[in-house]
Amino acid sequence: MSIRAKTATNKSGEVVRVLFGCNGCDEWHGIDPSRWTWNSNLDLPTFSPSVLVRYGDDRRCHSFVRDGQIQYLGDCTHALAGQTVDLPGIEEFEARQ
Repeated sequence: MSIRAKTATNKSGEVVRVLFGCNGCDEWHGIDPSRWTWNSNLDLPTFSPSVLVRYGDDRRCHSFVRDGQIQYLGDCTHALAGQTVDLPGIEEFEARQ
């Protein structure tokens, strides 16, 4: 199984960010686990509530991440709006960057 999320920690080892690759934006998206619910699974992450990322006034990515899949909502401004796809593996996504 491919690892689909990675973490960033502070000096004391506490997870302060969980990152995943977004195929729609071709960017990393991240959540703060103190503000979102996360299932602590890096292979099949689930976050709640939805993840909303805005780029200026005209670009947005809005999704649910559940069990290693990303469900892009209809208000996304990229080509994957309305689709559900597997999150890319970390190594695969990093290779594209």
